[in-house]
This record gives sequence, structure tokens and C-alpha cells, in this order.
Amino acid sequence: MSNGRILVVEDDPAILEGLKEKLSLEGYEVILARDGEEARDQLSDGPLDLVVLDLMLPKLDGLSVLRWLRKKFAGLPVLILSAKGREEEKVEGLRAGADDYLAKPFGLKELMARLEALLRRARGPEEPIAFGEVTVDFQRRQVRRGKKEVPLSRKELEVLFYLARHRDRAVSREEILDAVWGYFAESEARAVDYHILNLRRKLEPNPHAPRHLLTRHGLGYQLAP
Repeated sequence: MSNGRILVVEDDPAILEGLKEKLSLEGYEVILARDGEEARDQLSDGPLDLVVLDLMLPKLDGLSVLRWLRKKFAGLPVLILSAKGREEEKVEGLRAGADDYLAKPFGLKELMARLEALLRRARGPEEPIAFGEVTVDFQRRQVRRGKKEVPLSRKELEVLFYLARHRDRAVSREEILDAVWGYFAESEARAVDYHILNLRRKLEPNPHAPRHLLTRHGLGYQLAP
């Protein structure tokens, strides 16, 4: 039984074959694409669990592939591999929708650890959890309030999932930014507050007096256990 289906998009034949061999040995089903257009075709062909994406690709660059992918597959984890390792380029890739970013050259052990972390985050616990009238279904990536599905943005969903997985403690803004956005920048810290506010509006009976999505002063936020 496969551990999951991973699409590797890379135009360097040596890296492509090396990743295929390593991932196959680890029990993954590996699908290959050598340019951006082929990647888009492979994405359209069938369900995937994760994408490893180079940025500098023939025919269609990696950022264009990523932006297209995010419109079609909002929850699909994406790890960027790129020779572009400057902070500005990492931030650009993460803001375009990547979940993580690894600069070339990279170590296979670090790559596997990052892939496994992304897959764990995406799959979540097997059993849904509930608080108040709200049910969080990790497998379906769905949130319901009573019998009605609640429309959440991708980032709102990831923030809620992260709080749900760590509901035994408070988590800081910095931790949420690193887990959900993939990096921490002081200028982005208010983004967490904004997403928590939106979640309260959508999920709390009284957003101004939240009972579930709590602020722990000096510590961060916590989904009430």
C-alpha cells in the first residue's frame, strides 16, 4: 500500500531521478513532470497528496503553476525546491501559496522530514473533533456548524486545524505563522489576529465574547479544550 501520491516537478534529470528513487524507497507513489505544462496536466489527471515544485521550469514557470494549482486544489500541500534561496524569493513563493520552501542544494533527510510534516498537517487526526455546534473534519477538510458547512478560506482552515491539533495549550502568533504561512515576519503578525477574528465571526455564537477561540494574554490563542 502506498504512503501517498507525490508529484515531483523538476527539469534537472539528475534531481528528478534521485527524488523518484528516494521517494519510491520510502513507499510513495511518484509521478514526474519535467516542465510547467506537464505539471498542470498531471495535476488534472488524478488525486495527489503532495507536490514538490521547482520554480525555474521550461514552458510555464513554477510560480505560474502554483497560482493555477491554488485555484483548483486549495488544500493540496506544496513544497517548493529552488536554487533561488534569497528571503525575498522565499516570501514570494510562500505568498503565492506554497506551504514550505527548501533551497537547493538540500539534504534528503531534511527534504523527507519536511514532506512528512506537510503530509501530517494535511491529513490531520483521523477522527473529527467538535466544540459547541461546530464539527471539524480533518479528512474532508470541512467545517460544519450544526448541519451547515461553513465556508472558510484556505488560511482560515489551516489556522483552525493548527489550533485544533494543539488544543491542549496556547500557541503564539509566531508559531501559527511558522506552521501555516511557513515563515515568520514581524510585519505579518497581525495576519493571525485577522484570521482569528474571521473564525470567531463564522464559528462563535457571540464573536465579541468567544467561548471557544480564546485569547490567552501573553501567550497567544487556544481552542478551548
